[in-house]
Amino acid sequence: MKKTTKIGLATIVSSMVFALPVSAKTSAKVVAKPTAKVVTAKTSVKVAAKAVGKSAIATKTTSKASKLVKQEVGNKKTTKTTSTTAVRKNQLLTVSKSNKAVKIQKAVTQSGSSKSARSVVKVSYKPATVVVKPKVVERVPVTVVPRVSGSYGRQFGLNETYDPVGLRASVALVVDQNSWTTLYEKNVQTALPIASITKLMTAMVTLDAGLDMNEYITITDEDAAHYHHSRLTAGTTLTRRDVMLLALMSSENRAAYALGRTYPGGMGAFIQAMNAKAAMLNMYSAQFVDPSGLSSANQASAMDLAKMVNAATQYKTIRELSTNDSAYIYTADGNYKKYVNSNRLITRNMGWDIGLQKTGTLSAAGKCLVLQTRINGTPKIMVFLDSRSADSRVTDAVKLKDWIESGGNSSLANSGFGNGS
Repeated sequence: MKKTTKIGLATIVSSMVFALPVSAKTSAKVVAKPTAKVVTAKTSVKVAAKAVGKSAIATKTTSKASKLVKQEVGNKKTTKTTSTTAVRKNQLLTVSKSNKAVKIQKAVTQSGSSKSARSVVKVSYKPATVVVKPKVVERVPVTVVPRVSGSYGRQFGLNETYDPVGLRASVALVVDQNSWTTLYEKNVQTALPIASITKLMTAMVTLDAGLDMNEYITITDEDAAHYHHSRLTAGTTLTRRDVMLLALMSSENRAAYALGRTYPGGMGAFIQAMNAKAAMLNMYSAQFVDPSGLSSANQASAMDLAKMVNAATQYKTIRELSTNDSAYIYTADGNYKKYVNSNRLITRNMGWDIGLQKTGTLSAAGKCLVLQTRINGTPKIMVFLDSRSADSRVTDAVKLKDWIESGGNSSLANSGFGNGS
């Protein structure tokens, strides 16, 4: 039977491989430490002269070599040097002039000194930066991970896991609440974003604090700034109970944020309390960073969500508010607005005996649904994550309920995507 409430001010109303060319400009700059300083014939002579000034003896062979070098570079009309290369260890110094070249093979000792292979000139080189002309570099294949759009479950390929019922959800779980027997499971240990299912934890933490549910709360600009897509205008004043009603029944994000903001100690203390509650319930894969579920960082596995639903059913207020059909709210803009339940199993009066429910929608999470209902005369907890649409999550629930009632039984592995931790 539909439950409609009228609420006033104080009245309840998502492997590609690309061949990426390496930039020639990038490859042009090579720093060799330590390396040989590029030496022309002139500087060779100057260095040799300095060596003489420091008690170094220049032999006749040295003089002849110096003259030979001067002859090669003396003609100023010859073309400029076309290539200069310096290679650390067994360095080859080449100075090209016109069609002639003078080559001096250098051997670098372990101590770092440079010695001519023909003992022509002893030259010590100082470390320097050598700029080498650009050269053609082979195209290096680079593996690029393509950006995949859509929910996390589909990016992981969880939706491709076979199941005998043909569900559209990537994750599904049914447990008997009395015996805690698993009746159906599909990828139940994989932690995924849970969207607005988060609001069940928000409600439990609020109620655990023992706050006055009849205290008035005003929706502020801070609430509105965090959640733009909302019909709940800033300035609207409601009791804490009515705010919780909108959060659970219609999945109102501003209402959920207001519950966290008005918690003793503020939002930071509220988030800590959410995670502490999850730890107390042994929800090992769960984490919470906001009270609404708009963050994809709010995550948990289906098995841990079943634990949360089981705990939430112990709160009479949560059972009543989450299954309410609709309500009229008088908002700050001077209008009565009708809010309806986000779960079509309730609004379409499909004959389900639902004790508690919560929907969730987020691009990273897909369409989600958790509920407690009676199947074959006993309470069952059902969890669906990452279904394709609002209709398909309802269809998934109907299919699985019919399958269980007909005596079906299935246990599917988590398809190799971790244990949800």
